[in-house]
Amino acid sequence: MLNVHRIPAFEDNYIWLIQAQGTNKVIAVDPGDATPVLKTLKAKDLDLIAILITHHHADHTAGIVELTKDVAIPVYGPANENINGVTHPQTGRDTIAIDPAFPEFTVLNTPGHTPGHISYLAEGKLFCGDTLFAAGCGRLLGGTAEQLHSSLSHLATLPATTEIYCAHEYTLANLRFAKAVEPDNALLIQRFEQTEKARQQQQATVPSLMQDELDTNPFLRCELDSIKKATESFSGRPLADSQAVFTALRAWKDAF
Repeated sequence: MLNVHRIPAFEDNYIWLIQAQGTNKVIAVDPGDATPVLKTLKAKDLDLIAILITHHHADHTAGIVELTKDVAIPVYGPANENINGVTHPQTGRDTIAIDPAFPEFTVLNTPGHTPGHISYLAEGKLFCGDTLFAAGCGRLLGGTAEQLHSSLSHLATLPATTEIYCAHEYTLANLRFAKAVEPDNALLIQRFEQTEKARQQQQATVPSLMQDELDTNPFLRCELDSIKKATESFSGRPLADSQAVFTALRAWKDAF
């Protein structure tokens, strides 16, 4: 069994520490800042044995050098991105066996936010960086809309009980946009109200469940007629298929 510790960083980032139950061994995911990680390791008496990186952006990678300067631990990251400190480049064909205390991690190719973005899956827990957010998805920062739509379509096939550990607290803003797209979605309205209350109390809203995303995340619902019609209304033109809807929807979110 895995326990996951949430470490807030910067304004809205989350760094994840994955702990093997019954041990003090942990794996850090996307440590953009070493300081809060080191503080958590010390406070909880945890032993960092590896690092997982999803993509090259500094808010996900800047802590690598500090965390590895005194201890030789493996750093896994995308093979198709240039990241200082990565020792074990990964592709979507890889499975990682880090330590006997941990299950194997499956590496998924999830490009779109960046061209080489990858995600990690173990025990029904998905660490997806900036590809899939609670109620949203990443911006196109080097990747293409076609890549991101394909990545999200693949992630949407994971079990509905999959826990989504994304890297940012963007949920409330994402739900505001989702409501503009689907104002009559009752599950979406309910999720918005719950999220608004949680954020007023400074509670985190991730991880979410894949079922939540399938019910309320417009970027996973582009095949629906309601999403298509709303996006066509915004873009002022007919959209031929779910890929065209996704591309226009991402542009709408950028302008929202």
